[in-house]
Amino acid sequence: MLVIVFLLIAVRQVGRFNLKIWQIMLGGALAVIISGQIALSDALHAINPDVMLFLFGMFIVGEALVESGYLTYIAHRLFSPAKNPVQLVLVILFGTGLLSAVLMNDTLAIIGTPLVLTLATRFKLPPSLLLITLAVAITTGSVMSPMGNPQNLLIAQDSGMPAAFVTFGTWLFIPTLINLLIAFGILRLLYKEEFINRPIVYEPVRPCDKRVTLPVRCSLAIILLLVSVNIIASLLGTRMMITLPLIAISAAAPVLFLSGQRWTVLRGIDWATLVFFAAMFVLMESVWQTGFFQSFVDGNMVSSVPLILVMSVIISQFISNVPFVALFQPMILQAGGSTTAHLMALAAGSTIAGNLTILGAASNVIIIQNAEKQGKTISFIEFTKVGIPLTLLQLVVYWIFLSVI
Repeated sequence: MLVIVFLLIAVRQVGRFNLKIWQIMLGGALAVIISGQIALSDALHAINPDVMLFLFGMFIVGEALVESGYLTYIAHRLFSPAKNPVQLVLVILFGTGLLSAVLMNDTLAIIGTPLVLTLATRFKLPPSLLLITLAVAITTGSVMSPMGNPQNLLIAQDSGMPAAFVTFGTWLFIPTLINLLIAFGILRLLYKEEFINRPIVYEPVRPCDKRVTLPVRCSLAIILLLVSVNIIASLLGTRMMITLPLIAISAAAPVLFLSGQRWTVLRGIDWATLVFFAAMFVLMESVWQTGFFQSFVDGNMVSSVPLILVMSVIISQFISNVPFVALFQPMILQAGGSTTAHLMALAAGSTIAGNLTILGAASNVIIIQNAEKQGKTISFIEFTKVGIPLTLLQLVVYWIFLSVI
């Protein structure tokens, strides 16, 4: 069933019917339930409520940013220094890449997609170029932080890692910056005709109505405050007490209780992506219960940084990076030795798996789902044309740094 789902996502067309990613994943989940490959109780238990709550809360904040007009204002402030496509791609890569380290890659995927589509229109660039730039930026940037993505958070929490932000930064900050530069080089090479100098004149942006934007500004302040608390707690060597779902729901609260646009926001959030995630959890749990992928993992693989990196990238394409980390991390911890390097390899490999194919990261799916709401998308083939050389080069960079430190 997983193979069929992958093929359909790659083609996304059956006869005259154009299929959405969430429809394909939902069909796969229903098929394994109906065929008895997974019990209904196991399927329901597989749906991760923390992830679903986090996405729901951040979708509300993202939609409120768009509806209030505050996102347009922020985009003007952030991207007005960019005067040509080269500068724009660099700003997206390093701006959203660094932000994903503290706001989480899924959050940036939610609020960044409408932003880059607007910029694509303004700069007269193919939307797919900036969508891929955004996807690569937030995937790569999230590597260097325990808050950058769910699998990093799992590694930091379950390993009992003291001062997780310091540890991740020490091992992964410099190679991640290098890999963002590599991403720029590959995009410049593959889209060379789009990097022709074309000066842009920005249209004036009217100031936002402060009463309308107050709830969403409160939401952003809550996110920054709670994330800062977690960072400080990490620097002090204590565990992060404010969970991601709590951060997301707290941030959504001002919109739900104070905004006059609450019903418009609720109608506009990306319900299709929430369905996709619920279905993905069910399908992946069904695959997980077969034990097929676990049979490829043995004790010898946890003692080699290159093997951890490569296995993380490959297996994460099939069972998703979070369940892979849940399997692989205990083996690394039990092996002893230089576990920090191995854990950082696990974090880097399972994260940059998202640069190889669309299904390698949940943030990729979020970007595509949000883009398709506006009639834009990224094809599986176009994404992998960038993803294959980029992921290979990034693997080499992390391998060198994790083997030298």
